[in-house]
Amino acid sequence: MRLPSFLAPRTVVSAHCDLPCGVYDPAQARIEAESIKAIMEKYQANEDPVYRTRALIIKEQRSELVKHHLWVLWTDYFKPPHFEKYPQLHQLFNEATKLAGGAGTKESVDPATGDKLLAKIEEISKIFWETKKA
Repeated sequence: MRLPSFLAPRTVVSAHCDLPCGVYDPAQARIEAESIKAIMEKYQANEDPVYRTRALIIKEQRSELVKHHLWVLWTDYFKPPHFEKYPQLHQLFNEATKLAGGAGTKESVDPATGDKLLAKIEEISKIFWETKKA
């Protein structure tokens, strides 16, 4: 059965979520990365195997959240003109997501790895805020 034309949508939209909110902020990734670093520090300071197991599980979850928040910025917020003006953006996102993945915070419990991730997110954040001013 075919819908009457007056019921068909007049405008079709798409966004990174179910509602085109337009809200983007690298702070979401930074907060999760700060949590990862804190977990790494607590892991190093605690010998209880149950605590350490829980810390690793939470660290893995937070690492996935960092990657998610970075991917949303990379794929939904930043547009071709941004990549033209800031040619290092693709490399920064690639390095940051790898640091939040198996080659970084998922594999490591060294807080220095958390610092490296935070530094990459900070570089992305600086560019993000420059683009928001434009």
